[in-house]
Amino acid sequence: MTSFRSFVFLAGLAGLGSPLAAQVTPDAPTGLPSAIIDLRTERGVQLVGGAWRVRVARLVEVDHRAPGADLRASGAPIRTLDLEPRAGQPGFDDSAWATVPAESLEARRGNGRVSFVWYRLPMTIPGRVGGLDPTGMTVVLELVADDYAEIWVNGAQPAVLGQVGGAVIRGFNAPNRVVLTRDARPGQRFELAVLVANGPLSSPPANFIWIRSATLDFHRPAQAAVAHETNGTVTRLAPELDRIVPPDAKVEHLAGGFIFTEGPVWVPEGGYLLFSDPNANAIYRWTRNGEVSIYRTKSGYAGEDIGRYRQPGSNGLALDREGRVTIDQHGNRRVVRVERTGAVTVLADRYQGGRLNSPNDLVYASDGRLYLTDPPFGLPQVFDDPAREQPGSGVYQLRDGVLSRVASDLRGPNGIALSPDERTLYVSNWDPGRKVIMAYDVRPDGALQNGRVFFDITRSEPGDDCWDGVKVDRDGNVYAAGPSGIYVLSPAGRHLGTITPPEHVANMAWGDEDYRTLYITASTGLYRIRLGVTGYVPFAQPETATR
Repeated sequence: MTSFRSFVFLAGLAGLGSPLAAQVTPDAPTGLPSAIIDLRTERGVQLVGGAWRVRVARLVEVDHRAPGADLRASGAPIRTLDLEPRAGQPGFDDSAWATVPAESLEARRGNGRVSFVWYRLPMTIPGRVGGLDPTGMTVVLELVADDYAEIWVNGAQPAVLGQVGGAVIRGFNAPNRVVLTRDARPGQRFELAVLVANGPLSSPPANFIWIRSATLDFHRPAQAAVAHETNGTVTRLAPELDRIVPPDAKVEHLAGGFIFTEGPVWVPEGGYLLFSDPNANAIYRWTRNGEVSIYRTKSGYAGEDIGRYRQPGSNGLALDREGRVTIDQHGNRRVVRVERTGAVTVLADRYQGGRLNSPNDLVYASDGRLYLTDPPFGLPQVFDDPAREQPGSGVYQLRDGVLSRVASDLRGPNGIALSPDERTLYVSNWDPGRKVIMAYDVRPDGALQNGRVFFDITRSEPGDDCWDGVKVDRDGNVYAAGPSGIYVLSPAGRHLGTITPPEHVANMAWGDEDYRTLYITASTGLYRIRLGVTGYVPFAQPETATR
């Protein structure tokens, strides 16, 4: 009999008495765990204080609507199919379902062909696992069923575009691994609901549904780490740097093998990093188990003359207030937003009738205004490209759908960042003849005034290498990618020190739950360093962040 896999849904039960929601992310640690609970055994189920309940699900015909002008279900009334029951919802009552022994999970269920079966299990983190105290451990559910798998945890499933595995279908007979918690506490309660579907759906087989394996893997914090230290260095020029970059902070290498990494952004809904490779014309996703997948192919251009371009792909990435990804596209010469539906909305592509050069970096203000830099670096012949339609490079503001040029005094405007009070806009300049970071006062209408040099290395660091990405922390310190690495500058423009990874730095992004990790895109690799301060990220500030 051909073996297949499962749809898996983990759902939460209301009123579980635990403030900690499970993390529905595909970034589960790998390697040998410190302890395992086998949920296919009565011993395992007793350890977590639960009992398996089972029910066959079925497809039912329901009312719906056809796609409307908004591409959502707002059109004419139609009939479609739905699944009954929806047992992945929080607070679902399964008290009328049959209780089955854990050893019977391998029994064949369902009716074959297109069929579905729900399995539900309430569970509690025990006080001891394999003789160990699980406090502080990372707990991972690993489940393989016949045939496909999706996973909900505590009533939530942050399924994202291009997501690989974890909470969504991963592939034929591949295990789905979902992090329940990264900081286990005895007594934490979860409600697991597993929907198994026969498959492949395009050619439903005659075989039936069953669970091959279901375990809870307990990993110590050190086991969950996937990065390794590098020979990166920190140059300390002022005592204030010790609070910003702790003496024991290390540069860690996370992934490599890219052509040129750029434009990182942390996505808190799902807990992963997106970053561009403009030379490879792709956006990648990195998860905390070290898994790298392609989030978006042809991220900046798909023209038949793509061979002319050195950097046709996306560069800067940012999230708007709704968590939607905004992309600077070099080859398409525009700024776009990826909607929740997957549709692409063009936000800006022309100014005063002419196409933009090649939008490079961008930053949102907390009121939704968008600032972007537009040098010609993505054009095949850069400054000499005959297709240029703008007389020079510019810094632009997009406000209420209207694009306006707010600065034009830099030849190569590159990185861009707002101060925490959003009264100052920093813009770095990629220009060997003028290696400056500019600071501009931001007027109430978003326009800029009083442009001034914030930091200048034109004479101190000769050569062709210049400034790239810029970020700020909540204390107003500025982090700028330059020839020697990441320059840490005080709000007054004093050089406090430099973080130097093994490769040339292009850009940075604040990430993790507290935004104290600086993720670094540097040439062919992805790096990070844990800092002592909190980064400034509009729309995504941690509620408990402290300075």
